Amino acid sequence: MSQAEMTPQTPHLSHPKYRPDIDGLRAIAVLSVVAFHAFPAWMKGGFIGVDVFFVISGFLISIIIYENLDKGTFSFAEFYARRIRRIFPALLLVLLASFTFGWFSLLADEYKQLGKHIAAGAGFVSNFVFWSEVGYFDNSVETKPLLHLWSLGIEEQFYIAWPFFLWLAWRPKFNLFALTVLVALVSFYLNLKGIKKDAVATFYSPQTRFWELLAGSILAWFALYKKDAFANYKLKIDGWPAKLIYREVVDIDRKILSNVASFVGCLLLAYGFWQITKDVSFPGKWAAIPVLGAMLIILAGPKAWINRKILSTKIAVWFGLISFPLYLWHWPILFFARIIVSEVPSRNIRMAAVVLSIVLAWLTYKFVERPVRLGKGGKAKVSIFFVLMALLGVLGYHTYIKDGYDTRNSIKGFVNNKNELLRTPASDEACLSYVDLKTPLFSYCRFTNVNSDETIAVIGDSHAHVAYPGISEFLASRGKNTVLLANSGCPPFLESPTGNNQNELDACANQVEQLLKVVESKKDIKKIFVFTRGPIYLTGTEPLSGDKKLGVSSFSLMQFVNSAQRSIDRLKSKDKTIFYVSENPELNFLPDSCLTRPFKVLAKSCAVSKESVYARQEEYRKSFSNLKNVTYIDSLPVFCPSDKCLIFDEKGSLLYADDDHLSVAGSRFQVNNLLKPYFD
Repeated sequence: MSQAEMTPQTPHLSHPKYRPDIDGLRAIAVLSVVAFHAFPAWMKGGFIGVDVFFVISGFLISIIIYENLDKGTFSFAEFYARRIRRIFPALLLVLLASFTFGWFSLLADEYKQLGKHIAAGAGFVSNFVFWSEVGYFDNSVETKPLLHLWSLGIEEQFYIAWPFFLWLAWRPKFNLFALTVLVALVSFYLNLKGIKKDAVATFYSPQTRFWELLAGSILAWFALYKKDAFANYKLKIDGWPAKLIYREVVDIDRKILSNVASFVGCLLLAYGFWQITKDVSFPGKWAAIPVLGAMLIILAGPKAWINRKILSTKIAVWFGLISFPLYLWHWPILFFARIIVSEVPSRNIRMAAVVLSIVLAWLTYKFVERPVRLGKGGKAKVSIFFVLMALLGVLGYHTYIKDGYDTRNSIKGFVNNKNELLRTPASDEACLSYVDLKTPLFSYCRFTNVNSDETIAVIGDSHAHVAYPGISEFLASRGKNTVLLANSGCPPFLESPTGNNQNELDACANQVEQLLKVVESKKDIKKIFVFTRGPIYLTGTEPLSGDKKLGVSSFSLMQFVNSAQRSIDRLKSKDKTIFYVSENPELNFLPDSCLTRPFKVLAKSCAVSKESVYARQEEYRKSFSNLKNVTYIDSLPVFCPSDKCLIFDEKGSLLYADDDHLSVAGSRFQVNNLLKPYFD
């Protein structure tokens, strides 16, 4: 192909013949995702609708690319112009609406995060941003109104990479089908391999997701180049039942294979919707179920009975036509509903949010999408929308670097206690110098130096990090140094590493070993205070949702206690005095729901029953209180003085930064009411 053939002056791109059943399949995909987000207990596997979208997108886009490369009519300029007209209008509207509503409803740190995610969404890199944010201190998914844009990022990255790859392979006349299959197999292999090592990276990474879109590309190749051969093959198979049943040749409905393919595809999707849950390692091998199901339904063709009688009905096609704006609208609306009621919305509110999403999706399709895609002035529209998207991305990034415009009039009077939700720094130069390590393996390293001969060590997991501010303040007033040495989600106990995969398990073990060696080597450290989120390592589940804690391994009680005893004995052998501070109460709600905020309409009952906390910690407290060579300090009597556990101190300061970590005020409360006697 000459360079001139790649310019916008070439004939317009041809497009595949419209298939209403594919819009019906889009409807199934989007409604399953919406149902999963709004009613997760009812549609546990609805998130696989995204995988169905991937197959559809790969199929339709690849037909356009294959066909136009063969005709010599492929134009990068026109291809991407069509993508802009298809995607940018609705996305711009949703991003701008989220930014506007967030201005009035979100507090500074929330709005800062929204700005970052708007910038990522505008740049189609949301999957990378959310991937980078996953961690022990990561916000709950319910606090991210644009989380669903991760899939759009992967699709757009495919749209950027795949056309160039095919064009480069087409010029020297390589076998495009063989290359497509090869790339799909490599991507699928990386998916299977990656899910065992790093499930988060495998979920968000394009190279472990492209095989799903390439499955659609393989279908596209068959649809274009092997349609007749496949049709003959179908005729032969469809004729077998007639030969078995009838003595003579008779006319029969020769759609048996198509109907079977469509039926099996629907069965696979139904199985996935109800049997694949967020507890499985996804995507991995499980993603093959919705991908194969979508492939079979598309392969069956528009004349298969299910495709013709169900997927091509007016209501299914209508939902398919509004599927993209519906996907964009539903999650921000559910998010802002949660913000308004300060907790998981009731079923009626969630139903209303879904209805509102459908209405907005239809309005967006009718008055934004269709006029932009089908109206005049195509080149001007593309330029305008490209510039608008870039400007919105810049606005989002500016919001992020300006800390969410924390002086907005809309949030004045609502910031009391909000600062308690912010985290103190993870490390400082003073500590790095003290431990004599430029890049220590452990996550947290802080040092408050008042030039004392005595240093108190605070070690553990992230709960040591949040205990440090109050302890270091108090000890500084008493003329003693304080050092924090801790890991994130990794208790300082020998032979009890945690992690999502073997690499993380090994890293945790190495972090613990280095941490203990540093403490052992410091002669000025005489007293050591150990903090861990003990119950999470025994149950493996969150009290907030009951979900498995990402990156945290659950242990048998005996294994965990024995590993703690080994670490304690090792430190004791170096003439250290060790104190173990038991876990504070964990909440079954997020503490920011207890704060006053704009648009808040319902009062949240911010109370945790003493009975539930004691029940969760019963075995943990009993076992750790019997450890030898350590002084056990029980937190619960201080935090739960009555039948309810404290959320605020006597001054009204919030004691928690999230559902389990103490705030700075909480660390001071812990010192003043629990730890003071042990520092002398």
